[in-house]
Amino acid sequence: MRCPFCQHTDSRVLESRSAEAGQSVRRRRECLLCNRRFTTYERIEYVPITVIKRDGSRESFDRSKLLRGIVRACEKTGVESGQIENLVDEIEAQLQQQRFRREVTSNDIGELVLAQLQEVSEVAYIRFASVYRQFQGIRDFVDTLKDLQNQSDRPLSDRSPTPEEDPSSGKSPDDPGQLTLNDAHQDSPPVSSLAQA
Repeated sequence: MRCPFCQHTDSRVLESRSAEAGQSVRRRRECLLCNRRFTTYERIEYVPITVIKRDGSRESFDRSKLLRGIVRACEKTGVESGQIENLVDEIEAQLQQQRFRREVTSNDIGELVLAQLQEVSEVAYIRFASVYRQFQGIRDFVDTLKDLQNQSDRPLSDRSPTPEEDPSSGKSPDDPGQLTLNDAHQDSPPVSSLAQA
């Protein structure tokens, strides 16, 4: 491994530990020439996944784009950065486990995100859903809040798809990587006031 300071190619490993929920190994190294220390990460090389967007265009799955969307949804909710990283790791692992399916829709990814956020923060769930499901007004917020309440009151085996999850409902999912809370706030009332209603 080349030293980032002097470019020498020989170093020794001082410490190794699991990182990113077991998805990588973090190694602390020391250069044998200049004796400076640096950190490297060893990760699994995943097969590329193609995301089919709402308009039919295709792009490579971008973990950082997904992470940004979830971070925005979780702002000021008390969800720690480590939890968010683990959430993204879990979603990426689920996508990689689909061995014979190398193309996924943005809808597939959005539903995976919502399933994870529902367990972590209801406020983040509503924020993410407001952009991903393209809420048009207060009724969309209220309907989602009611459905969220009903789902929390029912056993998991009794839960049925929400109107937004039903393909016949006509709602079009947005690209989850493009999510911004500002977009949701332009067309809809603030999430915080609705969540308290």
